[in-house]
Amino acid sequence: MAPTVSNTSMLFLIVFVLIPVSLSYMYALGLGKSITWASLRGVIQLFLIGYLLTYLFALPTNIGVTFMLIVMITIATFHASKKGVGIPKVKTMIFLIILGVEGLILTMWLGFEMISFTSEQIIPMSGMVIGNSMVAIGLALERMKNEFREGKGKINAALALGAKPQQATKIIVRKIVRAAMIPNVDGLKTVGLVQLPGMMTGLILGGVAPIDAIRYQIVISLSIFTCVSISAMLVTVTLYRYFFNKNMQLIEMKEEK
Repeated sequence: MAPTVSNTSMLFLIVFVLIPVSLSYMYALGLGKSITWASLRGVIQLFLIGYLLTYLFALPTNIGVTFMLIVMITIATFHASKKGVGIPKVKTMIFLIILGVEGLILTMWLGFEMISFTSEQIIPMSGMVIGNSMVAIGLALERMKNEFREGKGKINAALALGAKPQQATKIIVRKIVRAAMIPNVDGLKTVGLVQLPGMMTGLILGGVAPIDAIRYQIVISLSIFTCVSISAMLVTVTLYRYFFNKNMQLIEMKEEK
């Protein structure tokens, strides 16, 4: 039987919130309300998603998985697109990229029988893939804007010398993709040494043997590494062209509000 946390124990979690709130007031950080609201919101969201997953798991797999994947991809698209304000077709491109990456990863999982076609396995693991793709795309868009703004002089100089937009931005595109991949590369180097990954920890707490938990963790860790790499690369190579007009001149993008 899987271990559970009692309601009484859950109430004592308020101590974990009071500590950072106290530190905020002690050092006048002004984060007390934000910490309290974020903690309360996180708890409510998790309970709601718990009830939603319970309902979805009771549905036929095709219906539950399809519904939840569409919801997750749509929310991830809108959230990531905030970093790309001003870029034409950014929502459409992000949606297609996340959908394609999720489709690729899901095909590999099922094709090589890494997981079974059940809502209990597909929805949580897909959530990790979609969530990490969302973060990678958001960071890539933010960095892309910064790189184009800071490198404006070099890009214009390259264009003036006859370079095409693809050639003028080659180094920038490479830097953006590299920046998106480095955190995951570093994470893979220390996985299991500095801290036990969340999925592995959850499975062990749920009563799964450590060696079996590790297998799932390897699957999701490498899947996340792949989805982050592909997402950052695709969003960069497909959207950099919108920083130029039809005359191949660099244009200014709106800043995120």
